[in-house]
Amino acid sequence: MSEGFDDAVVDRVLTHMNSDHAEDSLVIALAHGYPAATAAEMTGVDVDGGTWHVVDATGEATLRVTWPDGPIAADAIRTQVVMVHDAARAALGLPPRT
Repeated sequence: MSEGFDDAVVDRVLTHMNSDHAEDSLVIALAHGYPAATAAEMTGVDVDGGTWHVVDATGEATLRVTWPDGPIAADAIRTQVVMVHDAARAALGLPPRT
């Protein structure tokens, strides 16, 4: 169990992110220290942030991104992931997602 969230919540978030938002995870990795990332998969979520497995030309790494609003409840996960993604797009000079 991830800190603060039960396993079912974590499983739903990871399944959704990795099935429906793989490109968004890659954008997050590109903006958070892995500018040559070719793949990113969300591997964890807890009250303090999200964790991604990142692949680039140098190998594999773990990326940890804290939530913009600090520790959160489960009902705020979606909002925080969207905020992280929006900030990543802005940092990369990409237009906002509609």
